[in-house]
Amino acid sequence: MRIGLVGLGRMGAAMAARLAGTGAEVAGYDLDPGRGGVASLTQAAAPVVLFSLPDERAVAAALSELLPALPQGAVVADTSTISPLAARDFASQATAAGAAYLDAPVSGGPAGAAAGTLTVMLGGEAAALERARPVLDRIAARVVHVGPAGAGQVAKLVNNLLVATHLVVAGEALRIGEAAGVPAEALLAVVNAASGRSAATEVNLPRWVLSSSFDSGFTAGLMRKDVRLAMDLARAVGAEPVACGRAAAVWDAAPVADGEDFNRLVATLLAGARP
Repeated sequence: MRIGLVGLGRMGAAMAARLAGTGAEVAGYDLDPGRGGVASLTQAAAPVVLFSLPDERAVAAALSELLPALPQGAVVADTSTISPLAARDFASQATAAGAAYLDAPVSGGPAGAAAGTLTVMLGGEAAALERARPVLDRIAARVVHVGPAGAGQVAKLVNNLLVATHLVVAGEALRIGEAAGVPAEALLAVVNAASGRSAATEVNLPRWVLSSSFDSGFTAGLMRKDVRLAMDLARAVGAEPVACGRAAAVWDAAPVADGEDFNRLVATLLAGARP
């Protein structure tokens, strides 16, 4: 099976390795020739093409160049996180070109991609999903068809807004506990056996924060982008958040560089920083 893959950053590279490990022929492309792959974007054309790109501007540029080169009935499954409105527009463009576009953002990071355990939150037509499923099933443990075009992005933005908020809240709550004399490690042992647990306390804090590894593969800049997209969506639908909005403000002001691991925000909160 030949599979196209556009974007060979940490996430895209992990997906490419996973797909190749399942016996697929991967035609990968990246603007940076140092990342390997085929020489031109059109050479990544295939019946199913995955996108793993940083923002919707990059998606728009790649899609406009690739669509004329795709075979009829081809499917672009875009794992990038972008605005739902952009995803709907890209789906219309693909349909006009005789192809299909699925917004298929993922959860699980590079480690999940390498292990084939991602969760895909998918928006688009069911028929296109069935054509793409043999590819998606190679990188994902769960493919959740949320609804029509754009629905996958709505789900991803809601998910990441929750993650961003949980990290802020966990960092602040644990700082209170430490100020009262109980170490974060001891507090987590209780929280993770009780009702206060979340992925932030069960995974992020022990794996990347308390270990000081900070190598999740997801940057603070990407999380800030996702949070801003979520806040834009909230304003567009007239559902301005209060608690999540305050967490979003913390992300904007936190003394963590965009290129650093996003979990460093929790470390700054534990250290007593006041963004």
